[in-house]
Amino acid sequence: MNIVFMGTPSYARVILESLIKSHNIKALICQTDKKAGRNMKLVMPDTKQFILEYNEKNNTQVEILQPESFDASVIEQIRSFRADVIVVAAFGKILPKEVLEIAPCINLHASILPQYRGASPIQSAILNGDSNFGVTAMLMEEGLDCGDMLGFSVINNNGQNSDELFCELSSLAAKLLLQVLKRLDSIKPLKQESCMASYCSKIKKEFGEVSFLNLNSLILERKFLAYSSWPKVFLESGLRLVRLKACEVSSNNKMGEILQISKEGVVVACKEGSVLITCVQAPSKKEISAYEYVQGKRMKVGDIFL
Repeated sequence: MNIVFMGTPSYARVILESLIKSHNIKALICQTDKKAGRNMKLVMPDTKQFILEYNEKNNTQVEILQPESFDASVIEQIRSFRADVIVVAAFGKILPKEVLEIAPCINLHASILPQYRGASPIQSAILNGDSNFGVTAMLMEEGLDCGDMLGFSVINNNGQNSDELFCELSSLAAKLLLQVLKRLDSIKPLKQESCMASYCSKIKKEFGEVSFLNLNSLILERKFLAYSSWPKVFLESGLRLVRLKACEVSSNNKMGEILQISKEGVVVACKEGSVLITCVQAPSKKEISAYEYVQGKRMKVGDIFL
């Protein structure tokens, strides 16, 4: 099957790596290279890196497009590939109607639709403490993740953070896609129940700021897991909580108070319950154990953790 693949990050790369083994990838379309890191060097998307390596290793010429916008010339170029299907996975941009009309567009969305339509389904599912996570293969149409479903796969919530869940769901999506493509002619698409839909927005840096004064221990742990990739969780002071877990969920203590200090970590009271913090990182400093941190700050049991 001739396929144009549209995707940008590592989630999409895993799907592309699986797809290219059994189908003819005519072109990759991804976002432009972005500046990243302290030195703000240009970094290419994971999918682009893979195709460049694939082309060199296999002496192939899979084309790479990184359009700023879908103008008439870009749309005509996509049309020229004569794709049977366009596969979309975490591309990062809304596709115009003109692209959707070129060939059937199949999107691999990292949620069990119609839940979590939008930009941050993985983080949202973790934040809500869902018992299951999943991916949905859907036919794209105008609108946000509202197309008819072709199939879905589900896994259990085993306390994964967002990095771990991205890896698991990308592998799940890769397998699901191959199954859907194999049975595409016989699948009867299932309409979404829009009345059951929920939506999630793009993650912002400020979402990572947390406080022991207004969060219970379970919510704080979920934020820690959800934002493990970015923006991490940090206090108002800028202190990043590198590793933590809820150890009590219903106790009532003075919020922010240090309840226990040991080499295993520091137990801090939340609005309700408490968390065990084992590793922290002050702004512009290296990661250190929470025990070393409180020793250096001369904090003791009963003090407020800052």
